[in-house]
Amino acid sequence: MADEPIPALLPRGAGHQFLIYGDSCSGVPGALHEQTFAAVNAVVRRLAPAPEFILFPGDEVIGLTPDPDVLRAQWRHWLNVETGWLDRQRTPMWHSTGNHTAYDEMSEAVFRDVLGMPRNGPPGQEGLSYWVRRGDLLLVVVHTLWTGLGGEGHVETDWLDATLNAHADARHKIVLGHHPVFPINGFAGSCQREIAHEDRARFWDILVKAGVLAYVCSHILAFDVQVHRGVLQLCTAGAGTAHRMPEGVEYLHGVQVALDAEGLRYQVLDTEGLVREGLEWPPKPPNEADWRVLAAGAQDAGFSGPTEAFVEWRCTGRTAPEARAPAQTFFSAHAADALAPVWVGLRGVRQTLTVIVGRQPGRSPLYWLGPDLAPDEAFDLHIGFHPGMGPGGILYRDHDDQRWTSCSGASATGIERLAWPGRWSIGQGQAGLSDRPFAGPGLSVAFRTR
Repeated sequence: MADEPIPALLPRGAGHQFLIYGDSCSGVPGALHEQTFAAVNAVVRRLAPAPEFILFPGDEVIGLTPDPDVLRAQWRHWLNVETGWLDRQRTPMWHSTGNHTAYDEMSEAVFRDVLGMPRNGPPGQEGLSYWVRRGDLLLVVVHTLWTGLGGEGHVETDWLDATLNAHADARHKIVLGHHPVFPINGFAGSCQREIAHEDRARFWDILVKAGVLAYVCSHILAFDVQVHRGVLQLCTAGAGTAHRMPEGVEYLHGVQVALDAEGLRYQVLDTEGLVREGLEWPPKPPNEADWRVLAAGAQDAGFSGPTEAFVEWRCTGRTAPEARAPAQTFFSAHAADALAPVWVGLRGVRQTLTVIVGRQPGRSPLYWLGPDLAPDEAFDLHIGFHPGMGPGGILYRDHDDQRWTSCSGASATGIERLAWPGRWSIGQGQAGLSDRPFAGPGLSVAFRTR
């Protein structure tokens, strides 16, 4: 029923449970986004128990007006009418700036005034960047379009580094900002769709060094999760903005989160209150005895069917003495009368780790790219397939590094719709063929499921 309570995920012991949603672009009475935002809020209000706090990573109102009175009127409608049901003393809501709400000095001043966020940020960004400490949880909110650095896409990092260092004792650290750092669903572009490319390497290095659990963002109108060097990038931009990126795949939503000593769990709820996606991170440690080594050539792998489990592959060997541009196979699944549903190996003169996923016969496959491997290089790579992470769920890591990184791709879907075939080829392409052989010595391939 539409008014039945929705059970919230709760911490396993001490922890936190909260809601993340962003990008409603509302604030105008009677406009389309007022209706779509209301549909999401109707689901939020059914959560039982209610969230302890809410994170909103920007673009609450449609904004983008030169008139401060019009902008303030939008904020009043959003705060007093559209979210007037929320008891902010009981359930605080912390906001980040966005491109619809803090696009020039005037709108930055309005943002500061109407929301009254903490004023403990760096000079010039008081009330725009700030931090909040809740016991063992540190929340750091960054302004990813500060006019003092040039506007949209530009973010200050020295204060972020210092703040994370000052709270190094926090068990959980989450950073909130509007712009993604890494492209989502193939939508890419410095400043306009992501943090400025000249800023993002230092920004992410700071998060990795500090052991941040997740960077939460919005802006790209989708739900997406990926991981880079062990830090999640979680994008939620489904609070009401009506168009999607892309249409037909993404949906309006909110994300309910539980956080405890074992990690993070979330459920993504659509406007019907249905759980559309979910994740538990980090993955539970596997048993080292679970590895199954596959011999060279074609064989049955021992598992098939829907991709319900996290499947991890380990590929070891050495690349050929000289770079080889033609495709070289680590392992390849195959099905009768169809191209390989999954192919993993090296391609191109840079010998780039590549994962190719065939969606269905007659349709072009999808590509994900990982690191480049140098000639005459020993490698010990793990490749993961996580069906709960969408396009971010094709992962890699070095054997001696437990931190996963999502391969880069340009798809809005991952392997969640794939059915694993039962036969695989190691070191070559389709079964019975010798195409795309691995050119180096000592290739060994093993897999395990979690």
